[in-house]
Order: sequence, then C-alpha cells, then structure tokens
Amino acid sequence: METPFTKLVGVRYPIVQTGMGWVAGPRLVSASANAGALGILASATMTVDQLRSAVREVKSRTEAPFGVNLRADAGDAGERVQIIIEEGVRVASFALAPSKELIARLKDAGIVVIPSIGARRHAEKVAAWGADAVVVQGGEGGGHTGEVATTVLLPQVVDAVDIPVVAAGGFFDGRGLVAALAYGAAGVAMGTRFLLTSDSTVPDAVKATYLAASVKDITVTTAVDGLPHRMLRSELVSSLEHAGRARALAQAVCRAAGFRKLSGLSWPQMVREGLVMKHGKDLSWSQILLAANTPMLLKASMVDGRTDLGVMASGQVAGLIEDLPSCAELVDRIMAEARDVLARLPR
Repeated sequence: METPFTKLVGVRYPIVQTGMGWVAGPRLVSASANAGALGILASATMTVDQLRSAVREVKSRTEAPFGVNLRADAGDAGERVQIIIEEGVRVASFALAPSKELIARLKDAGIVVIPSIGARRHAEKVAAWGADAVVVQGGEGGGHTGEVATTVLLPQVVDAVDIPVVAAGGFFDGRGLVAALAYGAAGVAMGTRFLLTSDSTVPDAVKATYLAASVKDITVTTAVDGLPHRMLRSELVSSLEHAGRARALAQAVCRAAGFRKLSGLSWPQMVREGLVMKHGKDLSWSQILLAANTPMLLKASMVDGRTDLGVMASGQVAGLIEDLPSCAELVDRIMAEARDVLARLPR
C-alpha cells in the first residue's frame, strides 16, 4: 500500500511503531522494520553511547529503514543528532518541536524529519521550518497527550499543511488505518499496539495487566508530573491523585531518592530536569521531582515489572486489545483487514 509517507521513508506499509521510552529498543524496532512498518528507536532513556550501540544493533538485525526519536530540548541533542547522521539513520522523530536550525542540519544530511505534534499551529510551525512530515497525536494516545480527539485534530492538520500527515491516538487495526486514510492521513502510528506484541521486551506480567484493562481503566492524570498523562489506573496513580501537597512532596522525595540511585542523577540535576519538563506549567515541587523521575517511573514498570512502583503509559486502545502477536503477524493482519475493508466499501 503506497502513500506519500511510504514513498518518503521507503517502507512497505503506512504504519509507524512509535518511540516509546524503555519499550522501543532494538528488538522491537528491528521486528517492526522487518515487518514493513517504520520502527522508531526511543533514545531519550539512553546515554549517548547506548544510543550509538542501539542504532548499530538495529542495523545488524534489519536492512529496512528505521528512525530514532530525540528530545529536542536535551542538552546533548546536537551530539545525538551527529550520531544518527554518522550511522545513516533514515528518520529523526521528535516528541517536541525541533528548532529550525536542527531541522536544517538533519535535512542537509539527507535525514527525514518527522516531529510529533498535538495542535494545528504546531504542525504549521514545523512545516514552515522544513519538516518532511508530522505525526498528529489525538487525546486518545498514551503518555503525555492533549485534549482534542484524533477525529477532530487530524482533519484540521491535514487541511493546514502540505506535507504527509501520520495519524496517532486510537489506532490498532486495519479499520483504523482505512479511516485515517479517508481523513487524508498518509499512515497511522501506534504505540500501545506494538507494546503489546511478542517482540516487545516489556515483562509478561505487565503485558497481562494491559490486556486485562478495560477502556475505563485508562485515565488521564496530571498527578504524576503536572502534565496531562494518559496511563493505566493503578494504586500509585490513585495515591498521587488523593495526596495533599505535603504528602505528595514526601512521596516524591522518597521515590526520587530511590530513582536517583538508578538514574545516577544528582539532586540538582534532577531538579533541573524537572524544571525543563515544566514547559511553562505551574508545577508544585513534588511534581517537579516527579517530572524529572518520569522516565524512571516508566522504567520501573516497563523494564523491572514493578507495577506497584511505576506508571504504565497507555493509549485508550489497550481496552480493546486481547492478544500478543508478533510484529510481523500484527502488520500482516492490519494490512489484510485494511484491504478487506476497502474492498467492501460502496463504489
């Protein structure tokens, strides 16, 4: 199935596996790429050396194009960009809008630049700066998310920009792919659906928690880091939501002390990280500490399997997913469903 997106990045199918921290590592990315989708490696939770090693591991597992997700506001963003240039990575994706200068540097090196955005004006801005495509995430998507549903946000962005638009938030099957194409998108991006595959390295017990969740078990909360964050409801989330400021600060300091040992960050570094992640929001000190700890809160679940200590970012579609196919099985199924839906549409 050829679309402007598949032609732009050189993949067989208009499907993107998103760059989820602690989840989108070399095994999942290479499996997605070999299945014909665009796999995106999550680099924000890696050191610079780990990023280079991970890129080389993906290259050893697949000859298909893949991408790397970068934090545009990271202090070492320039160094990370240099790595993906040197290693010949096909796509650079961003959770936050990269600067005009950063986009130009990547494009001069022949790398396709695809920021993720959550508002029409953001899409217009990065398109004007030279971005090659955008991923549009509606409020149904997991992790940090906005309030506007994909079905409302997507057509706004498609009408506003002249570059390929990839739809994210609420997609998990071939029907969704066809619907996105009907809206004018050039493909779909999925995180939770790829997290729940046999190629994902997320612990089995955590996957089982996702599979057992209903749509109502997936909530949006600002209690974790002060920003709207879609995740599975858990005892940790409930305790943060019902804690007063003093209790919340005590809990944040307690968790920060433990996560500081895992991350190797000093207390001043953790506070600086939290302040960077504020994005102009009025956060309490407990939320600033938790904002700095958010990657480690995710690691506790996604890597260590400690659902009692961590958070589980999730799209609403987790409530509709019931199995753990391989990436190849998943992509083949989605494409078969899409072709079947298209064949049954009235002519």
